[in-house]
Amino acid sequence: MTMLWFFLWIMWFVLLFRVIGDIFRDDRMSGWGKAGWTLSVCVLPYLGVFVYLIARGRGMGERDRRQMQRQEQAFRSYVQEAAAETPAAGRTSTDELARLAGLHDHGDITDTEYAQAKAKILASH
Repeated sequence: MTMLWFFLWIMWFVLLFRVIGDIFRDDRMSGWGKAGWTLSVCVLPYLGVFVYLIARGRGMGERDRRQMQRQEQAFRSYVQEAAAETPAAGRTSTDELARLAGLHDHGDITDTEYAQAKAKILASH
């Protein structure tokens, strides 16, 4: 019985932190709305979380998905910029090709991006 209560206690904290994270992640909610939901979740935690899930739970998954897409897009653009840059001073084309192959092997860049960056490195040397 103790393990059941411990599991429920941990599950409650995960749910509480997820709701609080969703409150602050929502760009469309006003500052007063965020303050109100945060206050309700902190003052009446069980009731506040359950009311939040009923009222705004449908959009939680959508907000999570949008944030993950933004993070993935930012990561991909960073990798593309890093792969497209000319080699820094002291780096040889062999070093750049090895770094590029590592990015490709880890799946950070696509085959097309790999081929374009490889052609650019080989053409510049």
